[in-house]
Amino acid sequence: MASVDLARREFLRFLAGSPLLLAALPSRAAEQLVTPVGRSSDSKSSAALLTSAAEAINVFDFEAVAKRKLSPAHYTYLSMGIQDGFTLRANREAFGKVKLRPRRLMDVRDLDTSTEILGTKLSSPIVLSPAGAQKAFHPEAELAVARAARRKDHLQILSTSSSNSIADVATARAAPIWFQLYTSRQWPVSWFQMQEAEQAGCPVVVLTVDQVGMGRNRDSLHRFRRRQNPECQTCHQSLGEKFQRTTDRLGIDLRDVIQDTLILDWSVVDRIRNETSMKLVVKGILTHEDARLCVEHGVDGIVVSNHGGRAEDSGLATIEVLPEIVDAVKGRIPVLIDSGFRRGTDVFKAIALGASAVCIGRPYLWGLAAFGQDGVESVLTILRRELETIMIEMGTRDLKSINRNHVRVASGRE
Repeated sequence: MASVDLARREFLRFLAGSPLLLAALPSRAAEQLVTPVGRSSDSKSSAALLTSAAEAINVFDFEAVAKRKLSPAHYTYLSMGIQDGFTLRANREAFGKVKLRPRRLMDVRDLDTSTEILGTKLSSPIVLSPAGAQKAFHPEAELAVARAARRKDHLQILSTSSSNSIADVATARAAPIWFQLYTSRQWPVSWFQMQEAEQAGCPVVVLTVDQVGMGRNRDSLHRFRRRQNPECQTCHQSLGEKFQRTTDRLGIDLRDVIQDTLILDWSVVDRIRNETSMKLVVKGILTHEDARLCVEHGVDGIVVSNHGGRAEDSGLATIEVLPEIVDAVKGRIPVLIDSGFRRGTDVFKAIALGASAVCIGRPYLWGLAAFGQDGVESVLTILRRELETIMIEMGTRDLKSINRNHVRVASGRE
């Protein structure tokens, strides 16, 4: 009966918004239906009124709740870009240059959003990006995300900087997760991390290459560190202790690891590929030159990423460079993408331009900070519903039927 009641409520909501119903009502009654008393039409202002995840209309609704619940330092860490924020803004603005070309009178019954990437079957192309230190956002951290991923059947990529162990998160997900790796020239550290991932059943390691060196200008975050915020120090101490335990077991000085971390070249890629049974995906590619080199070095997949605008301030959006990277690999390996995705329409545009899947970061972290597992589940539900809606509007029954004929990319003059 619960499912029947839910379906009835959904139908009534649909009917209330139908132009057929509005046309039949007196104008005054129609206005009351369109704009309920006391409810703003602006999603961010209405988000402050949310008392449960189920009330959200879109993923932006969770951001205001997250901002209200988190400390200023933790919200800054979640929302910040780098330096002047050009890349952070570009990631969103670039979607406006990709126009959609709807097809009409297409049979879109039996809609199918499933796909398969590197042997991992996905019911949706929407993937949970790696994000470190999630206890800064919610006590249950990556475990709540894993349970949401299990309930909604989405792939989860776990960060090297996870607040929880790979084994615990894999158990909570109850299905294979992918492992994201920040590596070091101190090879025993990387080897140890990959061994843990393999033992936890991870089929894929995702090497992040867009965080080069330790000296990035995260101006807004540094202001909190200068004040020695106790809450920040607790998080940093916990993460430092996790890495110290690993290096102690290997007999390596943590200072040497930090000094030599994140300065990579293709020899590191080759060594990872040769010394692990996991498939290797490289995350952080933004040019066709590097995409071709990935293929030449036997990489199994690419994530087009600028780290959500947190790594460098190039002003180059990922959706902007996606076509050249897809063209460069020529279908030989899958191309995933992240950075700035907030709508199902965004996901559709990336699929049309050749992406195999789309990874989301901040939206599910907003949901996590706002309502824990329920928030993450609602974010996934909203994005999936939006993707299905635009697929119907575009006349595409499944992901394979989405192609570049469905989009028009505006030139810089438009």
